[in-house]
Amino acid sequence: MRGYFGVGVERLSKPMNAGSLFRSAHAFGASFIFTIDSDVELADAARSDTSEAWKQLPFYRFDSAETMLLPKGCAVVGIEFLEDATDLPSFRHPGQAAYVLGPERGSLSTGLLERCEHVVRIPTRFCVNVGIAGAIVMYDRLLTVGRFAERPVTPSGTPVPVPEHVQGVPVIRKAAGD
Repeated sequence: MRGYFGVGVERLSKPMNAGSLFRSAHAFGASFIFTIDSDVELADAARSDTSEAWKQLPFYRFDSAETMLLPKGCAVVGIEFLEDATDLPSFRHPGQAAYVLGPERGSLSTGLLERCEHVVRIPTRFCVNVGIAGAIVMYDRLLTVGRFAERPVTPSGTPVPVPEHVQGVPVIRKAAGD
């Protein structure tokens, strides 16, 4: 899979939710994890993060949405239960993304929503747990950005095999001014 992604939470208060989210991020191949304005201690989150993602991936702690510093070209994608957000099944994931989920009993802050290039909604009847929401988004990214066989037309059908990758001929680029 090309590109990278990170997963973070803003104002999260329950360490078990952070641990569950970070463990899923590690399993789905996230490049980094982070918190924004959160009191969660990683030692407490470790009770539900049996993979110890915070030891395997770069972990960043930001004091606020304004102080959040991400790699150049990394799109901030808010995951929020808003009417005008893009439904996840209709969303095209950016190649470089930082997905941010809000607190258990609240929404992403206005400051963070202003930083978001995209706001995505999981089309459920009501909000789901932060860890579950993050896993759904990461699974959707894996399905849409990854290279998998096309699904068969019927449940008993055989998936169409993924064509073998073919390396093209070398591309020779000229330096500016040549």
